[in-house]
Amino acid sequence: MRNFAAIDFETANNCAESICSVGLVIVRESVIVDRFYSLVQPEPNYYLYWNTRIHGLTQEDTDSAPVFSEVWKVIAPLIEELPLVAHNKSFDERCLKAAFRVYRMDYPDYVFHCTYRAAQKTIKELPNHKLHTVAAYCGFDLKNHHHALCDAEACAQIALAIMSETIE
Repeated sequence: MRNFAAIDFETANNCAESICSVGLVIVRESVIVDRFYSLVQPEPNYYLYWNTRIHGLTQEDTDSAPVFSEVWKVIAPLIEELPLVAHNKSFDERCLKAAFRVYRMDYPDYVFHCTYRAAQKTIKELPNHKLHTVAAYCGFDLKNHHHALCDAEACAQIALAIMSETIE
């Protein structure tokens, strides 16, 4: 894949629509050309201990953050006509669709590709296909795992390394 947008969401609680941060990496002609990160005031606006333990974000961090619909107004033009790539796309796609429903936004049927599945098919020798494991195999040092922008960048690097021949 030469042109795509790698995306990652973190959530505040068990509700898919509770996006509390988003990271986006834009790739054009196999080169990272743009990055975007934003905190998001989640809906519903509460944090579970386990989610905070994973990504470190709390309600205090996002109380003054924009809501999803405002953040998406910035993202939408950046990803226009690009396929989206996520590591374990089922999670990120579910979050995106849920947020669109909550904010009564028309979902534009984004095309999603999955680096997790691609890694399972192409890299058999790994002990697992978790983001940090696959990123390390592809030569990317994921220093801040579960920060949405860092995870999106790792996903972009994986896509560039292993998906270039399989999907266009």
